[in-house]
Amino acid sequence: MTAAVALGWLAVVINTTMGLPQLFRLVRTRNVEGVSLTAWRLILAMNLAWTAHGIRISQMPLIVTNVLGPLTTVPILYLLARASGRKMLPTLMPGLVFAAAAIGVDLAFGSAAYGVAAVGLAVIATVGQSLELIRAPHVRGVATLFMVLAVVNQLVWLGWALLVADPGSRISATSMASMAAFNLVWYVLRRLGLRAFFPVAVLEPDVVGR
Repeated sequence: MTAAVALGWLAVVINTTMGLPQLFRLVRTRNVEGVSLTAWRLILAMNLAWTAHGIRISQMPLIVTNVLGPLTTVPILYLLARASGRKMLPTLMPGLVFAAAAIGVDLAFGSAAYGVAAVGLAVIATVGQSLELIRAPHVRGVATLFMVLAVVNQLVWLGWALLVADPGSRISATSMASMAAFNLVWYVLRRLGLRAFFPVAVLEPDVVGR
């Protein structure tokens, strides 16, 4: 087994399971404080777009991890939709539209252009989560293990991308690793007592169960 294959499948394991701590926390606590709907919509878009990209470049690690990703992404979106009183289809639609746009870029302009598009999706997702971490009065709905695994996952994907020399994956993984690290640091600061900036009202913790 080559180093690229080993790293690719390690990334599959991490990427496939990292959403579980967040899903379990939402189910267990019924608390969505600090969890970004925008971020999870874009995570769904990336699941779908990276599945298509993996098929195009014949890389099974990309295909497997992103085919399995919606098994946690969609339930999390369902819980967030219930918490905000939204219907499920309108909640999913932005993610589907962004995924279709990224796939179109990949097919029309190639891997490097797709990498730029994928970074765009990642930036929107990360900024959405960053804003929640900065503005939410509390971040008790965010799973610590998910935040840590988000950084580890991108570092592993970066190592894989360097070994397989895919420019799209390399561009995206580098950017996403940096942004995930920022969110982790800010989350830790919030848990240590840093106050919210420009706080907004949040729903009651039990609203998911209504």
